[in-house]
Amino acid sequence: MSGKKEIKLTPAGFTAVEEELSKLREQDRPRIIQAIKEARAQGDLSENADYDAARDEQARVEARIKELEYMVEHAIIIDAVSSDIVGLGSTVTISYIDDEDDTDEYKIVGSLEADPFDNKISDESPIGKALCGSKVGDICSITSPNGTYEVKIVSIA
Repeated sequence: MSGKKEIKLTPAGFTAVEEELSKLREQDRPRIIQAIKEARAQGDLSENADYDAARDEQARVEARIKELEYMVEHAIIIDAVSSDIVGLGSTVTISYIDDEDDTDEYKIVGSLEADPFDNKISDESPIGKALCGSKVGDICSITSPNGTYEVKIVSIA
């Protein structure tokens, strides 16, 4: 084993990573380099706040570029979504057993794309783990910090 972690992304997630990487390389990096040049032209660097701020921003941008390059290099794009079984890329509608009128819809994504505020949940989260591999009509038991509850899978898209 090489110890490198594979990164699961949907096609939309992979596109977003590539777009952010492109923006950092083509827009942010040149802008920061220009800011550093202008700050150097001001003279004494030991007390130059503009220079320090530009160097700090450069460090953040370069770290993010490395992170995104790693993600692109190790990405596994999940795009073959089955509508029969819940898996990465599936959009799942569930109803709660204790309140059948209460339904939620979640998109199952890799951990880097997870955004609970946008109903995108990781396949590694408690609900994601419980739902993956299930079919329409299955009842899944989900263990959360607030206790265990059951949901029924209403649809998979």
